[in-house]
Amino acid sequence: MRLLWVTNAVDGLGSQASGVVFPLLLLHLGHSAATAGVFASAAAFTGVVLGPLVAVPADRGHRRRIMIATAVLSALAMAGLATVAAHGGASFRLVVALALTERLCAVAYEAASRGALVHLAPPDELPRVAAGIQAGDQVALIAGPALGGALFQLTRPLPFLADAVSYAMTALGVRAIRTPVDTPHGHHGSGPRACEALRALPGAAGAGLALVARSAVLRLVVTWTAVASGVVTLLSFTALFVLGADGGTASTGLVLAASGAAGLLGSLMSVRVVRRFGPRRALVTATWLLLAPLAALTAAHGPWSFGTAFAGLCLLVPVVTVVLSSAAIAAVPQELQSRAGAVIGSAVGLAAAGAPAAAAALTTEVGPRAPAVVCTALVAVLAGYTHAAGRRTPGAATAAGTHRDDPAPGAEADRERRP
Repeated sequence: MRLLWVTNAVDGLGSQASGVVFPLLLLHLGHSAATAGVFASAAAFTGVVLGPLVAVPADRGHRRRIMIATAVLSALAMAGLATVAAHGGASFRLVVALALTERLCAVAYEAASRGALVHLAPPDELPRVAAGIQAGDQVALIAGPALGGALFQLTRPLPFLADAVSYAMTALGVRAIRTPVDTPHGHHGSGPRACEALRALPGAAGAGLALVARSAVLRLVVTWTAVASGVVTLLSFTALFVLGADGGTASTGLVLAASGAAGLLGSLMSVRVVRRFGPRRALVTATWLLLAPLAALTAAHGPWSFGTAFAGLCLLVPVVTVVLSSAAIAAVPQELQSRAGAVIGSAVGLAAAGAPAAAAALTTEVGPRAPAVVCTALVAVLAGYTHAAGRRTPGAATAAGTHRDDPAPGAEADRERRP
């Protein structure tokens, strides 16, 4: 389990380091900021579609191979971008092809890795493990952009070379995990049987969507995480648009760094909070408490007030995330882990992909405080829904005992479709 945590943290650090400077590389090669924005949106929406499809072979016994193969391909793509950054003169199509390969492989890796956790951690350890992975993500979110910017200042290829090394380490780390991470399945044949498997792929991917639609726990998870992702992303871009124009890039960077540090602190504290108050109470109380920093954001005037309120929001979100992550893992059978996780990831990706455009429209057409007002209204509705649905959301241990060994809706049909 520790090995998976280290590989995910290293992978996240490298991705954050290269991702933050890729737009700068496009600008250095003579392309516009609009071009970089179009690429980012296209990659996000393509990943939303790809994730559920990749999750099917991952759930059918190919999880480890997909994780290793996508990490290796990502390393090669990043090495190619490092070469382009060093020499320049590459065509735009080549640059986009390399970057898109890395992004799609990263989506595929994430879809496959979602089902690994249930094989590596016992049910009663899920909150602690989920909090540890989230803490690693927060560290990468804080340190990655700073590392990428510093390396890019030294020499442009370095951030991409560092990401290539991180992907290579990720592939080696996954290969070194001794505990089986795949649910046993029969071998798939070739020829006609392989064609049948391809034809059945959309229906098999839909089994995850059917499970989420029929489960009260998973409906709460996908609703909460999608809304929270959209709110945090929208407010992050609001900081870029409003504070960047008024106070410069330095104050904006400090605000985002403070929010990342608050998220890390919340991740480290979340397990103790959940164990002390219980999953249901922590879930409902933390969701209602989100309204306080959001209300403060509606009245924020400058970097200090905005940063303090936004940090308070990011401090509370990990508490709920740990509860919902544990409940989601425990409520999904092993043979559908990656597919159900891909559905949740797609919902989060869609919400995050639309947030930058929404932030730009609200700040320019309505006013700088409009995004915070809209987010407050959304979270108020979310808190009411969470309060009503919270009594039906089991803690990780209860969910494991109730659901782990039961066939999920759509699971039997999925077994029948297997060639």
